[in-house]
Amino acid sequence: MPILNKDMSLCISLAARPSNIGTRFHNYLYDLLGLNFVYKAFAPADITLAVAGIRGLPIRGAAVSMPYKEAVIPLVDVMDPSAKAIDSVNTIVNQDGVLTAYNTDYIAIARLLQDHAVPHGHSVLLRGAGGMAKAVAAALRDAGFTDVTIVARNEGTGRALADLYGFGWQADVEGSTADLIINVTPLGMAGADETAQSFDDATVAAAQVVFDVVALPSETPLITAARAAGKPVITGAEVIAIQAEEQFVLYTGVRPTAEQVREASEFSRS
Repeated sequence: MPILNKDMSLCISLAARPSNIGTRFHNYLYDLLGLNFVYKAFAPADITLAVAGIRGLPIRGAAVSMPYKEAVIPLVDVMDPSAKAIDSVNTIVNQDGVLTAYNTDYIAIARLLQDHAVPHGHSVLLRGAGGMAKAVAAALRDAGFTDVTIVARNEGTGRALADLYGFGWQADVEGSTADLIINVTPLGMAGADETAQSFDDATVAAAQVVFDVVALPSETPLITAARAAGKPVITGAEVIAIQAEEQFVLYTGVRPTAEQVREASEFSRS
């Protein structure tokens, strides 16, 4: 990493539970490609003031994670179609004081469903109804999945998400099974919920594919159980590598090679 200097561009992440994954990913590529950028993670005390700081300092860009993906919408100036289509933001780019919001989560989910050749005829249980769940639901719909049930305890948000995409809703898993099960909740994430398995063993055993978007750790209790049961898995590490690559391009205008992204992803988790 170059020595800090007055011309260096700063990029940040805003999350309730910040990790070093994005920090290491971006800074690795900045160093590898000789870019005068630096990246730092923050847990904002006040999201409104944090976004105002992006504009006022100025900060070049910001990744936005749970629980701020919807809260930042009224704080930006422009909603790119990728964010506007699902009313969820995971990236903010500052261009001369104008804040534009994007969503690279959708791109990552859509690409992974295709790369893993998940049949769109699969039935799906999608657990969660927040900002990332919107990106997953939209990607499922656009890929042709129709037999999808949103599992969310909050009936208001759960039904709203289900109705938005023409899917079903239920409050709990309650012994339900599906070909594809997807966790989009903090269950299994490092911290208070790290020992929680978002779907029980019976539901895992009945699934054909198990997908957990939690990135830290990538080997969540759900993924560990799925591997033990011999199920194909899609991990949060795969999600974060793709969405971070797209954020990197938005911030810098530089597209790293697939090998450089792989190296950065491995470094970020080492």
